[in-house]
Amino acid sequence: MKNTIITFLAILPLLGACTKKSNDILIGEFGSLTGNDATFGLSTNKGLRMAFDEINAAGGINGKKIKLITIDDQGKSEEAASAVTRLITQDNVVAIIGEVASGRSIAAAPIAQKHQIPMVTHASTNPEVTKKGDFIFRTCFIDPFQGFVGAKFSIQTLKAKKAAILRDVKSDYSVGLADVFATEFKNMGGEIIADLSFQGGDLDFKAQLTQIRSKNPDVIFIPGYYTEVGLMAKQARELGIKVPLVGGDGWDSARLHEIGKEAINGSYYSNHYTTESTDPTVVEFIKKFKEKFNETPDSMAALSYDTAKILAAAIGRTKELTPKNIRDELAKTTDFPGVTGKITINADRNAVKSAVIVQVQGPERKYISTVSP
Repeated sequence: MKNTIITFLAILPLLGACTKKSNDILIGEFGSLTGNDATFGLSTNKGLRMAFDEINAAGGINGKKIKLITIDDQGKSEEAASAVTRLITQDNVVAIIGEVASGRSIAAAPIAQKHQIPMVTHASTNPEVTKKGDFIFRTCFIDPFQGFVGAKFSIQTLKAKKAAILRDVKSDYSVGLADVFATEFKNMGGEIIADLSFQGGDLDFKAQLTQIRSKNPDVIFIPGYYTEVGLMAKQARELGIKVPLVGGDGWDSARLHEIGKEAINGSYYSNHYTTESTDPTVVEFIKKFKEKFNETPDSMAALSYDTAKILAAAIGRTKELTPKNIRDELAKTTDFPGVTGKITINADRNAVKSAVIVQVQGPERKYISTVSP
């Protein structure tokens, strides 16, 4: 009997916590706050916090404040899956935002789908992500479009006829983007004269670059992340390779130039928005972000900011706050006026929106052109 009483007293506070009705709307976030591509997760978190702080300061959503619960997945797919499981089963979130990396979103999406909790990725561009189920959404463009943009820019603007590809075979993002670029480049009359591989975390790419140099390409397409791309640029220039390097949004980090230094200057990549935009929405966002964090927001911050606002708008339209109702309202998103452009969610739960091409010029990114879907 004594043990029974002690046990009951021990769990009594927990029972009270479970029965107490919270006035917070719990939103989960999982991302790479540490690890090789930590700038992605850190920028994402800043964009989310700024958006939710603004919403809460204005009174919240239907009288309720948003509480963001963030878990660091350390840039690992297995940790991403664990993080989403915890957010759903322990933290009881009604929706989840994340991840940047497609591979980590692919690992986590089936868990969100199983529990029927809406998950919105702001930056995972591999098409497979949203195919995991009808509770999985994205607010960025997808690789088929981004690959098309890279190929079209290389053919029409750079006048390239021969291209080499250097892909990360362990990355769903990199493989998907490389495949699309290769197909589109050939469809436009170009020739892929080399398609070589590396693995994320590698430091020496001279063997692959030496092979590429012997093929004399007009352009090298590198759909990787900034950590490896910066090193590749330095090693390519050391080997005397002078042709333009072209990539995707995985390049977008302040660390790209820190790693690649002068070697990365003049290279191009597709991105979600440009800080050179004169759109009042973009100008105001950049101004507020600089005031809050004392830095210029990259595309991950802009995308997560838009995603937070889109999710909040969907929650605000629900008559009853349930994950199913949030899912249904997310699916109705049309012409949302975001920092990264007008965003419409299509029948496949993917965003329909434009992409921009930017050129690396030191720490700055010069706007080159916009490509619409």
